[in-house]
Amino acid sequence: MTIIKICGIMEIEHALAASQAGADYLGLVFAASRRRIIPVKAMEIINAVRQLARPPLIVGVFVNAPVTDVNFIAESCNLDLVQLSGDESWDYCQDIKKPVIKAIHITTASTVDSVVQTIKKGYNALTPGKLTFLLDTSSKSAYGGTGLTFDPRIAKGVASKYRVLIAGGLTPENVGELIREVKPWGVDVSSGVETEGKKDIRKIKYFIQTVRDA
Repeated sequence: MTIIKICGIMEIEHALAASQAGADYLGLVFAASRRRIIPVKAMEIINAVRQLARPPLIVGVFVNAPVTDVNFIAESCNLDLVQLSGDESWDYCQDIKKPVIKAIHITTASTVDSVVQTIKKGYNALTPGKLTFLLDTSSKSAYGGTGLTFDPRIAKGVASKYRVLIAGGLTPENVGELIREVKPWGVDVSSGVETEGKKDIRKIKYFIQTVRDA
């Protein structure tokens, strides 16, 4: 079964709708972003979601933040995982106490081999079971949530070798085709389930159902 992560959650109603529709992970962004959330609000969402019979895992998204800040927020908010979407080194990742999702930003110069080599370095640096990779589109304007796609041949080549989440430009309309073609471990969406910059419950449900159907 394909893992589904709905990222950039900011409201309890969206978190509950995504959870009840079958999302496996919810992403809360603590980095500079229009989707940035403060810890107090994050805790309200987390507490509400964890009242459900089968709550999703909660992922805190950070970008080049001090390790002490990441670990403090992760502990105080009781996050399940930490997603590092910046330029964090493997030494940095080793100091994160929670399991890590590390974003690899795919550029026009990226190849399957270059991404595989990055993944190998990560697995050599972190203990087994602590690390998952997310492939996302590189952008000069933001570290994620841009809605931009990257070459699906890279996604397919890497996904055939390693357990990865695929992000970047996914929507309810195109995610089914990607799953059938790439067969990734998981998919990650943010802007693709929004309307005018806000999460859209109808699109969230449509996205999740499309993934399950595929």
